[in-house]
Amino acid sequence: MPIFPPFKWLFRRSRRWQRLIILVLIGILLQPVTGAYAQLSNIINEAQATYTTDNGLVGTVSNRIDIGQDNALIDPIGNLVGCDGQPLDTYAGFSMALYEPDASGLELGGLVNLTRTVPGENGLEPNDTNVNPFFLRPDLGRYNFLLDPNAPLSTGLNQTDSGAQYILVINPPENAGFTERRVLIDIIGTVNQVLSYRATSLDGQPLSVDGSTELTQTVRIDDAFAQGLTFFEFGLNTSICKTEQMRITKSADRAAAQPGDVVIYRLNIQNVAAAEVGSVIAIDTLPVGFELLPESVTGQVNGNPVTVNTTQSNRSVAFSITDVLAADNTLDIFYATRITPDAVRGSGRNSAIVTAERTDSGFRIQDGPSIHRIRLDPGILSDCGTLIGRVFEDKNFDGEQQSGEAGIPNAVIFLDDGNRVVTDADGLYSVKKMLPGQRTGTLDLSSLPGYTLAPNLHFSERNSLSRLVNLAPGGLVRMNFGVTPTFEEAQE
Repeated sequence: MPIFPPFKWLFRRSRRWQRLIILVLIGILLQPVTGAYAQLSNIINEAQATYTTDNGLVGTVSNRIDIGQDNALIDPIGNLVGCDGQPLDTYAGFSMALYEPDASGLELGGLVNLTRTVPGENGLEPNDTNVNPFFLRPDLGRYNFLLDPNAPLSTGLNQTDSGAQYILVINPPENAGFTERRVLIDIIGTVNQVLSYRATSLDGQPLSVDGSTELTQTVRIDDAFAQGLTFFEFGLNTSICKTEQMRITKSADRAAAQPGDVVIYRLNIQNVAAAEVGSVIAIDTLPVGFELLPESVTGQVNGNPVTVNTTQSNRSVAFSITDVLAADNTLDIFYATRITPDAVRGSGRNSAIVTAERTDSGFRIQDGPSIHRIRLDPGILSDCGTLIGRVFEDKNFDGEQQSGEAGIPNAVIFLDDGNRVVTDADGLYSVKKMLPGQRTGTLDLSSLPGYTLAPNLHFSERNSLSRLVNLAPGGLVRMNFGVTPTFEEAQE
């Protein structure tokens, strides 16, 4: 073995057994050199030498250097990459932060108070000052936080104690097409200088390219750089892919329709991810009164026919394919619906979403809803009702028109929908195509000089200038008003 220059003189002038003892002494003299490394390690250095003196005596000498772990910092190091496992184009604006969970264990509490380090001494790249949060370098996706076994958390546990929990938050820059990720980290414990922890995705998306949503990792205290979490570029809701991985557009063959018509819809689905996607499912919620014609469903990928499977639950229809959709490929799904008379009760508005899964990483991606609205014309079928009525002279104050009780012309009634109607020469009026439901009308006495509302001797609710009627869909309802000359008003 090579000998340091200061000790060469001793070796040239020493016997064999003396040289062995010198090797042990060298280990003792070099103990301070291990001080910096001891901040990361629990180092045990043992040496033993057997020697024979000139007079034949045999002996041994040994030494043990046990550098404690009291001041060690443990470093789970990580790397942020994209959905495909490749580095992002830039990490500018990305930050990583370590929080304690709140009482629920799933939401953020306060930032973890990390032990500050000194670059070149006990700090480790890239976060060599151990700041929290840590902003990534624009050209580097690596990050790290040093955990101090002697630093307490708000729970009373120390940072590396079994049961300690953290939430790692990955913050993308604004308007960069990514969303935040959160990962729960549970410290399992430390055995033989190996720290074990479990990382669980809080958004259900994978943590690694193998599709795992939960990872159990270990970090050797004497090799902090050897282990770490690997994350991905963010995406859908709390996922780690870019937001736009799929694109869905819905269209129809017409803008307006009426009961009895058939409307043909098209769902155009584009894979804009940089990988194949499988488990493609489009879910379309049909408008009220629109009936799917199952035999009409067809599909094609880039113009080539493909089988589309259809399942329906109430107004929700799911279209799926078993084929994978390659990057930049387009899936078109066509289907027809028949419009029933019930459609006029709805809005003619439907929406569709698409979900899929990247085959390279297992990430779920989606787009939508894509909205389309058909303008509905009732045609010859309508659930609107008709309101008819008469303003008449009620001579016997019973609220009903009998023979000899003439109608009053030019009386004005205001309806709740804002319409103003005027009675004809016989005191009659009618309004067609009124929406069904509870409708009200109010008699305008200013339009009837010399008349006032006739008191009703049988129904007290008719002693009002307003009437309430219930108009059934497609129905007919009557709204009458009885009046009497002012001088003949009944005396109480």
